Amino acid sequence: MIIHIRAGRWLARLRFALVFVVCTFALYHLLIVAASFLEPVHRYKEPSGRAIKVFKQDSAIVANPQGMGDRLRLFYKIGE
Repeated sequence: MIIHIRAGRWLARLRFALVFVVCTFALYHLLIVAASFLEPVHRYKEPSGRAIKVFKQDSAIVANPQGMGDRLRLFYKIGE
């Protein structure tokens, strides 16, 4: 049995696959750099100006685990 392999076609396919992998790698790292450039430096800092921070940790709720269950039941009951 004689198997004829056309080297030119296989080299073209290999070159295409290699260029595809290199371009994908470059685009991936370019998107990482762009995302790090657009992301704010201090994500959880106190807001400035007239803005207010809306999340406040209530120490009474954290200290009372049954209170959390009651709050969860209330949430399931009325959705608030």
